[in-house]
Parts: sequence; structure tokens; C-alpha cells
Amino acid sequence: QVQLVESGGGLVQPGGSLRLSCAASGRTFSSYNMGWFRQAPGKEREFAAAISRGGGSTTYADSTKGRFTISRDNAKNTVYLQMNSLKPEDTAVYYCAADFVSRLGLVAPKLRPSEYDYWGQGTQVTVSS
Repeated sequence: QVQLVESGGGLVQPGGSLRLSCAASGRTFSSYNMGWFRQAPGKEREFAAAISRGGGSTTYADSTKGRFTISRDNAKNTVYLQMNSLKPEDTAVYYCAADFVSRLGLVAPKLRPSEYDYWGQGTQVTVSS
């Protein structure tokens, strides 16, 4: 029902920056809270950042806050993750995810992967010197 495609990953040195993009298909992008998750080899998928439907509420993991910024452009059906001051431990496959929200008003983004309805294919981020 909703297709998500991530882009922008790559190899970056510690302390560097990357901006990830997630393009969504369909006409209902503004009905979804959006999240970014990441998964390193041998580890479970973990929450990185999320944003509400209209962009009025953002949430960050302790490991990303102060360094990462999530934003969205509903006119372009796109969510972004600006990553600054990258560390080797940020190395992972990064996934964007969509959580359909039917309630009116601001609904805070969810934090668990199981609470999201749709997922992209992921984009690799490698932080290494």
C-alpha cells in the first residue's frame, strides 16, 4: 500500500555528515508518522528518530539526539535524516518506516519497530577512518 525507498547512505569518516532521504509513494503520506531505524550486523533493529504527521513532534534515541535531525516535506512525500558528528558505532543499515495514524490531532511517534506498518529496503551507512 505504501512503498518507501531510502537513499543517501555511503562511507563517511568519523565526525562527518550524511543526509538520508526516504521517498514514499501514494497520496496518503501526510497520514503517517515516520521513523528511522537502524540495524548493525548481529544486532536487533533499533530506533533512531521519528517525526509526527505534520512534523510538529520529533523523538530521538539517546544515542542520536544532539547529532541527528529528522525532518519531512509532505509536499514531496519525503522524510530526511540529517546525521552529523558521525561515529563508528553509527554504522548500520538504516531503514525508514511508516506508521498509519487515523486519530485526529497530534499523535506522538512510536518507538518500537513492531508498531510500524511499512518499511523501506534500507540504505547502508558506514562510518570508518
